[in-house]
Formats: sequence, structure tokens, C-alpha cells
Amino acid sequence: MPIRLKKLIGTILLVALVIIYALIASAVAVTRLAEYGSMAHFLFFLFSGLLWVLPAMVIIKWLIIEPRPKG
Repeated sequence: MPIRLKKLIGTILLVALVIIYALIASAVAVTRLAEYGSMAHFLFFLFSGLLWVLPAMVIIKWLIIEPRPKG
């Protein structure tokens, strides 16, 4: 796969990941955290704010892997 195409796909995947993850995290916060206190909100947003990094790391790792030499 050409490196430029790989970077384009990776960029689109990262942007989509951030948008979808933010929407899901916000929806969960609105529906599940309404009756809890501020500490629960803080902990939820702390962990959910860090959790998106794991799938992003997988995408970035895929981006930096060198293509296998042909032959």
C-alpha cells in the first residue's frame, strides 16, 4: 500500500474515532450520570477522556509500520 494512501486512511480513521467516541461518551454521560454527583462525573470524564487513546495507538502503530520489501 502506498504510504500516502496509508496516511490518508489513518487520518480519516483517527478523525472518525474521535468524533464517534466523543458522541458515545457524551450520550453515556447524559443518560447514565444524571443522578450521580460531581465526583462520578469527574471520574467518568477522566477515564473516558483517556480511554480513546488505546484505539488511537493501534491506528498510529499501523501507520508507522514499514511496508514489507517486495521480492
